[in-house]
Amino acid sequence: MSETTTGIPTPGDPRIPAVIDTRRAVRTGGGFRPEIEGLRAVAVLLVAVYHVWFGRVSGGVDVFLLLTGFLITGSLVRAVERDGRVRFVAFWARLAKRLVPSAAVVLLAGMAAMYVWLPGSRWEGLLVEVRAAALYHENWTLAHNAVDYLAREAAAGPLQHFWSLSIQGQFYLLWPVLVTIAAFMATRVGLPLRRSLLVLVTALFALSLSYSVYITAHDQAWAYFDTGARLWELSLGAILALVVTELRPPTRVRVFLGWFGLVALVSCGLLLQVSTLFPGYVALWPTGAALMVIVAGGTGSRFGADRLLTWRPLMSVGRLSYALYLWHWPILVCYLEVTGRQTATLLGGAAVLGASFVLAWITHRAVEGGVDRLTRPEHRRTSGWSVMVAVLFLVPVLAVSQLWSQRLEGERVERVQEVIEPETYPGARVVAEPDLLTVLPEAPVRPAPADAQEDLSSHHQEGCHSTLVSEEPVVCDRGPADAEHTLALVGASRTAHWYPAVEKVAAEHGWRLVSFTKSGCPFGLATATKDGEVFQECETWKAKALAELEELNPDAVLLSSTRAFADREVVQEGYTEMWWHLNDLGIDVIGLRDLPRLPYRGAECLESTDAVECTSPAAISLDEVDPAARLEDLPPNVTLLDLTEHVCPDGACDAVVGNVLVYWDHSHITATYAATLTPAVESALLEATGW
Repeated sequence: MSETTTGIPTPGDPRIPAVIDTRRAVRTGGGFRPEIEGLRAVAVLLVAVYHVWFGRVSGGVDVFLLLTGFLITGSLVRAVERDGRVRFVAFWARLAKRLVPSAAVVLLAGMAAMYVWLPGSRWEGLLVEVRAAALYHENWTLAHNAVDYLAREAAAGPLQHFWSLSIQGQFYLLWPVLVTIAAFMATRVGLPLRRSLLVLVTALFALSLSYSVYITAHDQAWAYFDTGARLWELSLGAILALVVTELRPPTRVRVFLGWFGLVALVSCGLLLQVSTLFPGYVALWPTGAALMVIVAGGTGSRFGADRLLTWRPLMSVGRLSYALYLWHWPILVCYLEVTGRQTATLLGGAAVLGASFVLAWITHRAVEGGVDRLTRPEHRRTSGWSVMVAVLFLVPVLAVSQLWSQRLEGERVERVQEVIEPETYPGARVVAEPDLLTVLPEAPVRPAPADAQEDLSSHHQEGCHSTLVSEEPVVCDRGPADAEHTLALVGASRTAHWYPAVEKVAAEHGWRLVSFTKSGCPFGLATATKDGEVFQECETWKAKALAELEELNPDAVLLSSTRAFADREVVQEGYTEMWWHLNDLGIDVIGLRDLPRLPYRGAECLESTDAVECTSPAAISLDEVDPAARLEDLPPNVTLLDLTEHVCPDGACDAVVGNVLVYWDHSHITATYAATLTPAVESALLEATGW
């Protein structure tokens, strides 16, 4: 299961939700609501089953967010009505004692699993996520990764499902403050507390839902993790908590609501592509379904859905739901990594769920139960004890992850400081000079797989490359301003990765090199799209980049002439129109054929298996003949270059050529390998330009 953030959340996608904490007694209005425990069980089973066997998101996390808003609001309101105020320290301390220990155990286990089963090239990024999860801001880390073009295809780690716990943690900080403000307003204007809070929460619900609809339509990948875009789901639960006691529909209506809501919840993930539509207004489906079940409540009828929801085995699952969700995702990720599968088999998935239940039960009894026993004596039922318990579990997570990161960074610095001798690391030179292979010494691959993603050219390191969300071209100018020839490098990241070689050629011949590139933005006149929507940042960037080109008026522009996908190669729509436009401006075009797209990630493949196994035919993603060369309306200013043979000699794309790692991911070559392409790029550019 590996898919980008625009598709179904799987181990290849970082958008996997976490489950809300369980409670031994689910109470609202002072009364026990056993059907809510059953509802929680249904939600966590849907989430786990959909992940394991269907690779889909079920909408279950939205139910948990609604339940959090419902339960926490009821608890805080009753506390204010009883004590006259919110006891902030006591409230947060109780939450920390209940949430942190189990989460910390899973985070420590997740790091152990990373060390044993996941490639070292992913460790540093995953350790950042561990610390973010421990400190309840992982949703923002994943949001930034989701809009980072060079990070969004990274496989999901075993702990990414903590993102929704981060949203909950932020909610727990905000909500006592909001209730306190409502209490203050109530005393000032003479309103009942519940009515005052209802006004505030309803306004927050409307504001958050409006924002959610907007940001989901414009940047769904970011919206999925955005606390502001999710806050309306928690607010809806809060509204329900404030009005539920006034909702008294007839028994027959409640029987209908209970079953209709339950069926709607179960069918949500089957009928909707939750991962690409949420959290906008479409998330009203699962939250509305859960709301119906809660309003239905205990019907007292033998035909009511509450008969199922209060079934003892289901309620037992509800009590384990927090630990069950914490465990099921890392176990699934490790199972897929070990077996090399994309999806779980029937028996494999059953084993994943079985192991998850066993570990959840152990965690519930040993960790949650152990903490309860530790704090059971009267003198230990204080906020200080609760905080101390949480800290004792949290500190090892932060310490281990930080020390591990520091060790990785130290090792990386040592490798970077190594002098890479051309005789030992000829890279692409062995393609042009096969005799070098006979004297090529054995040596560790460079860049090391663990460093590959950071093996970027000065073009990236100096901020010359615009990110996915940027609209402004970053123009970087190298060489003499009065140079006889000016070359512009323009395009997306698969144009930018040629920069190390192009820069060396320009410096050698005294050319002026001007570059401006942007992630995910093909340089053509057709309207660019992202996730099925107009890619507005790209459109704005292109307009400004074209204006820069017109003002610069270079002798030639170096850009991509084709785009390779997993199973085909095309001249993207709008490319030829751009070339004709540049022809009208009197600017020559040098079109570089795209490199093959691999079915494996170069660095990770090299770590998980022998180098000889990490190879792929170029023909998988490239046509037999360059599609641009087959164009009948190729403008006269265009010269086409094809350097595929220097990256994939004899049609085979190997992970390592001349002791140098070629690709660091599916489609981007390392800066180290790009630099070894300098002789080939020099020959091609001199022939194309005649300079």
